Amino acid sequence: MNRTLSPGDQTDLLNKLQTRFKNNMSRHPGIEWDAVHDRLVAQPDKLWSLNEMERTDGEPDVIAFDKSTGAYHFCDCATESPKGRRSLCYDRKALDSRKENKPKDNVVDVAASMGIKMLTEEQYRELQAIGAFDLKTSSWIQTPNEIRSLGGALFCDRRYNHVFVYHNGAESYYASRAFRGILTV
Repeated sequence: MNRTLSPGDQTDLLNKLQTRFKNNMSRHPGIEWDAVHDRLVAQPDKLWSLNEMERTDGEPDVIAFDKSTGAYHFCDCATESPKGRRSLCYDRKALDSRKENKPKDNVVDVAASMGIKMLTEEQYRELQAIGAFDLKTSSWIQTPNEIRSLGGALFCDRRYNHVFVYHNGAESYYASRAFRGILTV
């Protein structure tokens, strides 16, 4: 699979990301776009992943900077869970266990194919600290092995100005549940 964007697609994506960055400065105080831009241009495979986040309605934006590595963290910042990633069960094992009414795919494989990671509970809470997300939808999060081995999976949302963590059977899927990804650049 070709994981590079054409020069025109790169320019279009960078323009979208720059506009979103400038329109949402509260998400990344003290971070300058020029430094983010330079890091992105140097890593075309990351641009491809960001384009996948954008294509599936994730609206990726910078949410953090790691001073020790110089890396920027992009996360899906769409107000509700990304529309292009909804109605997916948790992982391949859950998908294979369904005998009928199978969803089209699973979040673990989709995230991997996009070159991104699903949020952990901690990362989800950090995202919610910079904005109000998933007020009507929910998002699958990385599930600890001890829960997954028993057939469960975790998801989160924000209701009543509070972040809630819930469980479901990993094989379940809903039109209002997707997953949010994070990408380190």
